[in-house]
Order: sequence, then C-alpha cells, then structure tokens
Amino acid sequence: MTASSSEELARLTAWLRGRVQGVGMRWWVRSQALEYGVSGWARNLEDGRVEVVAEGPRGACEALLEALGSARAPGSLSGITHRWSHGTGELSGFRER
Repeated sequence: MTASSSEELARLTAWLRGRVQGVGMRWWVRSQALEYGVSGWARNLEDGRVEVVAEGPRGACEALLEALGSARAPGSLSGITHRWSHGTGELSGFRER
C-alpha cells in the first residue's frame, strides 16, 4: 500500500455475525472508531447482526476492520462480511444507533 492510498478517504461497511448484540459491541466499536479517528455509526439489525459504517483515511478504516475481528471485541464473533466504497465526507462523529 502506498502512503497516498492509506490516506485516501474510504468508507467501510461491515456486518458482524455471532453473539454481538447485548454484549456492548456497539459501544466498543464506537470507542475503537474514535481511537482510530473515523466517523460513522454502529447499529443492531433485526437479524441479530451489528452493522458498522465507518469513514476516514483508508489506513484507519483498515485498522478498525482488523480490530473488529480481534479477540478484544466483546461477545462471540462468528464472522465479518465487509465492503469498501469511496468516502463521501458527509459523516461526522461516531454514533451508536
């Protein structure tokens, strides 16, 4: 990865599966996002997953994705599906929805 590609504005959308609701996952994701300096939100979905949308420098979003899959995450993660898109610059702060 080049320095410029790690700094380009990116949007990460990730869906966390497993025992991820009712365990403080959204709060933990928010704390990680703030640590990495990315904006966005995390919310519970009706099917039991947690959806995370994060936007910021590509390198920071990649670091967040790595943290989401780490043993530090609360609950019991069985998998993550994610996709990348171009950042819009429209998000500010990080919220738990």
